[in-house]
Amino acid sequence: MFEQTFKNIDDILHKDAGCSSELDYVEQTSWILFLKYLDDLEKTKQTEAELTGKSYKQIIAPEYRWEVWAAPKNGNGKIDFNKALTGDDLLDFVNGKLFPYLKKFKESAASPNTIEYKIGEIFSELKNRIQSGYNLREVINLINELRFQSQAEKHEMSHLYESKIQNMGNAGRNGGEYYTPRPLIKTIVKVVAPKIGDKIYDGAVGSAGFLCESFEYLKTTRNLSTSDLETLQKYTFFGKEKKALAYIIGIMNMILHGIEAPNIMHTNTLAENLADIQEKDRYDIVVANPPFGGKERAEVQQNFPIKTGETAFLFLQHFIKSLKAGGKAGIVIKNTFLSNTDNASVSLRKLLLESCNLHTVLDLPGGVFAGAGVKTVVLFFEKGAPTREIWYYQLNLDRNLGKTYPLNEADLAEFVEFQKNKASSVNSWLINMVEINQTNFDLSVKNPNKKDVTENRDPKEILDEIKRLDQETSQILRSIQELV
Repeated sequence: MFEQTFKNIDDILHKDAGCSSELDYVEQTSWILFLKYLDDLEKTKQTEAELTGKSYKQIIAPEYRWEVWAAPKNGNGKIDFNKALTGDDLLDFVNGKLFPYLKKFKESAASPNTIEYKIGEIFSELKNRIQSGYNLREVINLINELRFQSQAEKHEMSHLYESKIQNMGNAGRNGGEYYTPRPLIKTIVKVVAPKIGDKIYDGAVGSAGFLCESFEYLKTTRNLSTSDLETLQKYTFFGKEKKALAYIIGIMNMILHGIEAPNIMHTNTLAENLADIQEKDRYDIVVANPPFGGKERAEVQQNFPIKTGETAFLFLQHFIKSLKAGGKAGIVIKNTFLSNTDNASVSLRKLLLESCNLHTVLDLPGGVFAGAGVKTVVLFFEKGAPTREIWYYQLNLDRNLGKTYPLNEADLAEFVEFQKNKASSVNSWLINMVEINQTNFDLSVKNPNKKDVTENRDPKEILDEIKRLDQETSQILRSIQELV
């Protein structure tokens, strides 16, 4: 039901003059979906309060509640279309009254860690782009049929929302910034292995995939007590995001996964001076995929001891500084980081190796990030002790990755298993720090267990192939002459 509803909504938005891309579809679906989710959440809390003999004060004022403006009911429990706003009347209400009302929650909320504040943030950062009030009415009618009151319903919705984010990434433009393949995220989380009570951070949060998967992982580690659930809701997940759309999608994604008031800040992480990060600002776990290939201005670079325009390298400095002593990280980065010879890259590798134990490097094949066209590695490290040896794993697959054949969890199963004991295999090996050049700290992936077949072919085999190709060429030339 959810999947078909999303498809129908996309068909409607495709016809609207205000929505031109998959990014617009996700953004516009998100704010309407959020208000329906909020309405169901309020009803659930009110029912729970009544069952325990308590009172519950609803967040949204009566005239702005879903059942008043979006879905007034008739005697049969269906939408009363005589009362439901549509056309220009609906647009006037949404743009002129609803959005301004919801924006004010940012100012009146008790703290940033409340759902009230998140309501204000979301509706301060976006606007209704749907230009036809009739299209908007159709979308509202479809979303009104969705239910978010059982765990099964919420789980299905969160799964489908993830699919929409993936489609947005596959659609190109800026969408790829928001989507890291979920099998890769799950694998990184498994290896980093967070515990209940850890503070988990992603300073390039995007669609919040790392935080959502960390939440899913922690929910399965043990039977959760009421205290555990409160810890997960309020004190575990933290993120920062610069771009408005990514920020909204990230918050929506976490809410659909069950975190009611995500601790995600809409801010430029790199605008923070590294010298200002204190112990209270540090985290137990950092999991992230900072943007590829971004370039930062000189004033942003001044916040970092190692000056570089490469966005990902600035983020890596930020993540190292943001980890507590003993803290663990899993960071995706371009594989050129391992071998670049410029001063910033060499200095950053030196910093990483001396201040952290870089215990694992996962070398990924091209095509993991659909459309990105870059090769990446994942760096796993712990802060507080220098690196003594590095375990490399090279993911070699028997197919080319891409939209048709994406990465899956089975592809990474051997890595997860071998990583536990740093096992040696045709795809994995250990490097001691004494083997690493102490001048340039080159960490390039050079698999000693795989021989280059082109360099080790038998000379007779090569001569036979040349002879065969000569014969094929002669045949082709004869065929051409006959045709002439």
